[in-house]
Amino acid sequence: MKSSIFAASAFLILSIGLTGCGTRPGPEVLETVSAVPDDAKQVRVYAVTTRNRINPDSNVFDAGKATAPNYAELTVSIPPTHKPSQIEWPKGRKANPAKDFAVTGQAVLSEAAFREAIHPGKAGSNRVGIFVHGYNYNFQESLFRLAQISHDARLDGTPILFSWPSQAAVAGYVADKESATYSRDYLAALMTEAVAGRSDKDVMVFGHSMGGWLVVEALRQLKLQGRDDVLAKLNVVLAAPDIDEDVFRTQMAVIGKMKNPMTILVSGDDRALAVSRLISASSNRVGTLNVNDPKVQQAAVASGVTLIDISQVEPSDSAHHNRFVDLVGLYPSLAAGTEDKGLRKAGAFVFDAAGATISSPFRIVSGALNQ
Repeated sequence: MKSSIFAASAFLILSIGLTGCGTRPGPEVLETVSAVPDDAKQVRVYAVTTRNRINPDSNVFDAGKATAPNYAELTVSIPPTHKPSQIEWPKGRKANPAKDFAVTGQAVLSEAAFREAIHPGKAGSNRVGIFVHGYNYNFQESLFRLAQISHDARLDGTPILFSWPSQAAVAGYVADKESATYSRDYLAALMTEAVAGRSDKDVMVFGHSMGGWLVVEALRQLKLQGRDDVLAKLNVVLAAPDIDEDVFRTQMAVIGKMKNPMTILVSGDDRALAVSRLISASSNRVGTLNVNDPKVQQAAVASGVTLIDISQVEPSDSAHHNRFVDLVGLYPSLAAGTEDKGLRKAGAFVFDAAGATISSPFRIVSGALNQ
């Protein structure tokens, strides 16, 4: 009886904490709107998805597994009244660009058109950022989240969404794991395409939660394919990765130390990952590792990863799973390998595997996240 009550409570935490909104946004939020205010900001996002496209001439996708990736280009308008880390969803009406996130332009792309669009120099910057969402996301949620991150972090480069076929349902955890695994070869192919003609500072891959599992699986796949040339150009950041710690150790044993050390954001009080551990009946999740544990530090050094404990950052969700959203202003420093400069101000606790050192924890400084 106690276990069933705990499981029910766990799923309740997931349902409240992971989606961030009471009513899930449907495909209607992808309808193109016009009359955009002059002071609204426009973010162009390219999407690669292993989801099924509902109709050949639309960018509406379901949770089915596509037999080949689908490609899209969407422009998302950020309202002038936008608050950092938030997504202002339309509420029971057509999106109003003066108050809501809204799609103001879009196109269905072929693979060739996508490749041409992200070719170095085409978008005015050689830099690209690939975002891989986590469990319980639909396409539109992941699209708007990447637009929000790109805007709030003032990212210089082209944002690319890799959206895998999550069921977007609390009870879909097992199905989501299968869908993420299904998508790893396609993500590896995207990474290979993204680094072409770029330097080892131009490509950032950001995986959240189960998306972190997918990212590491794709890295492992590249290693097994002998693509060290691709791995050497990737800058990888994992936020609250939903990966069994023993599985991660074996993954990294194959991947080896990367030229650009992988950065992992962890938090011991992540309730969603605690539920994940319960559901899978497995070991600790990587996203909850204790940075102070000597064994964890030793493993980090062996794998060449940088661990950053962000537990002191005030959570914006009840599951304590989305703290990365509140740290978007520090993404450029993560990509540049200068995590220490801003993260300590935000209350982070950094274990630098490259230097085998630990920075002292700092209290959260009001307003420091946007500095």
